[in-house]
Amino acid sequence: MKIRLLGAGALITVLAAAGCATTSPGYGGGGYGNNSGGGSYGSRCDACGTVTRIETVARGQNVPNATGAVLGGIVGAAAAREIADHNTDSKGRKNTATVAGAVGGALAGNAIQNRVQESSTYRLYVRFDDGRTTTFTQSDLGGIREGSYVEVRGGHAYVR
Repeated sequence: MKIRLLGAGALITVLAAAGCATTSPGYGGGGYGNNSGGGSYGSRCDACGTVTRIETVARGQNVPNATGAVLGGIVGAAAAREIADHNTDSKGRKNTATVAGAVGGALAGNAIQNRVQESSTYRLYVRFDDGRTTTFTQSDLGGIREGSYVEVRGGHAYVR
């Protein structure tokens, strides 16, 4: 038991240390804000900086996760009940149709909500080498994470 605990602790320590390591440009031995064109040690890139924060912004970011399923279930139940009212006289069949409609609507509503929320965008906060800060939104990160050294061109950040 102690060996498993020690092994798990060692694994967690190694993973934590690996998560702190970085190979991103802008850290360590290179010059401060070097251009990729092989400039001298002190050359600066006016459009380069460090990502200080990244926020995920979904289209329905203020909508709770169950909203699509709940609304879909309500609409599905109402639609199925309406159809069953016109096609059968059996109360049991009407109830069964209502439940089936609710389940189907809930599944459809959940799928729709998940698809809408997948199309997230990202709000990046960048502190440039000269001290300026900016915030902009882009649809993909392209390997960028907090602490990455980036160049901003045309309102889009690219890893340097």
